[in-house]
Amino acid sequence: MTRTRTLITALAAGVLAATAAIWLAPAASAATPTAVFTKTSDWGSGWEGKYTITNGGTSAITSWTVVFDLPAGTTVGTYWDALMTSSGQRYTFTNRSWNGTLAPGQSTSFGFLGNGSGSPLNCTLNGQSCGGGTPPTTAPPTTRPPTTAPPTTAPPTTRPPTTAPPTTQPPTTPPPNTGLPKHALIGYLHSSFANGSGYLRMADVPADWDIINLAFGEPTSVTSGDIRFRLCPATECPGVESEAEFIAAIRAKQQQGKKVLISIGGQNGQVQLTTTAARDAFVSSVSAIIDRYGLNGLDIDFEGHSLSLNTGDTDFRNPTTPVIVNLISALRTLKQRYGAGFVLTMAPETFFVQLGYQFYGSGPWGGQDPRAGSYLPVIYAMRNDITVLHVQDYNSGPIMGLDNQYHTMGGADFHIAMTDMLLAGFPVAGNTANVFPALREDQVAFGTPAATSAGNGYVAPAGVQQAVNCLVRGQSCGSYTPRSGTNPNFRGLMTWSINWDRFYGWEFRNSHRPFLNSLP
Repeated sequence: MTRTRTLITALAAGVLAATAAIWLAPAASAATPTAVFTKTSDWGSGWEGKYTITNGGTSAITSWTVVFDLPAGTTVGTYWDALMTSSGQRYTFTNRSWNGTLAPGQSTSFGFLGNGSGSPLNCTLNGQSCGGGTPPTTAPPTTRPPTTAPPTTAPPTTRPPTTAPPTTQPPTTPPPNTGLPKHALIGYLHSSFANGSGYLRMADVPADWDIINLAFGEPTSVTSGDIRFRLCPATECPGVESEAEFIAAIRAKQQQGKKVLISIGGQNGQVQLTTTAARDAFVSSVSAIIDRYGLNGLDIDFEGHSLSLNTGDTDFRNPTTPVIVNLISALRTLKQRYGAGFVLTMAPETFFVQLGYQFYGSGPWGGQDPRAGSYLPVIYAMRNDITVLHVQDYNSGPIMGLDNQYHTMGGADFHIAMTDMLLAGFPVAGNTANVFPALREDQVAFGTPAATSAGNGYVAPAGVQQAVNCLVRGQSCGSYTPRSGTNPNFRGLMTWSINWDRFYGWEFRNSHRPFLNSLP
């Protein structure tokens, strides 16, 4: 989720337009930042590319923007470790919050999938040539982008199935009595930091929100497992309540039947449980937060490089990678400690879930991004304990759906196709003998930005409700036919964030609470 921690008055224009990724081209001059491009794999009809940005200067850079052109017939598909926007054949990639600052000599990278045979041209880094020095003088291509859909075939080793995935029954465990309404409204509350949306006291959160996720608990270091949460300092958030007032407001919400959770991670909080010691520290520190504030449970919002799969870890049902195994163990321990009433939600990005239909980890012979589909083993292991899985249908590249077509965020179609994958199940990495099973309807919601400033992929209320009507009633589905059929127990909607919703006059809450109440 986009969780910028500094005041940004023009966040709508800045963050949303800044879906950036860095290009690394061979360095041509010393003492300047460079971006060098390499193709890490190529299967003829497409390729995987990587840009490495290196600060060759003598002072730190605090952000980067890589811009390049692609020839007509070549497009960018899925991307990672950057934000991206495009205009015709020109693509602009910008840093994420965790990889924008580079000290002299430091490097970072981002990657993406290319559809077609062309390669990047006319690359600039922060307005200068990617090789260092002045930008290229070649004018960008004027050819309009192709109107044909991107290729629907994946690399030969990860080709998606050409037939519909087999129907897999969801878990047989009956839905627990969580105390939630049949269709829930879920939102994140900026509790530990401020940004352009402003601070909102817990007591002032409207009663329409059924689950309130406190953003965020973060680790003392990436691999410590030691999670800390504190209220936003008064110097950053004027008007912040005292801890006693905050706890009293949580109790009042709970008396109204609301669930208040601690959300761990977020865009800035990388969590890697690489050791059993980190696992145990995670359990201990998260328990301490839950107990101190009297919370109902936990939301896992691991992003960036928190989860990845080691080479050779190819079976989501039997993971071997320590960061995956230790997280599963920690969640099971917390569930056992707090019992049946423990609320567990997750908010992965599409890259870590639905992309697993095409790519899983580094692939049979390596070379793929090891984070692809890496949430799948965690979801599978916790499938009978997850209260709600609400994937972030935003800040995403195009993702292939069960129709073997690419779907792009920003409309009802993306929400329908991405959510249908969770309700129907899907073969992992195109292997029909290795099917990720469907979740129960009551476990599935989808996430969408509350407003244009909150994240890329905002969809107006009418489009969001069109998607829900398709998933629940089988109506207004457009060209996509859900493989899951109708899902009357679909859980509801998540948004980033409650604060951004208030900033924009409560459009999300006012539109979707009555709508959810009207569903069967």
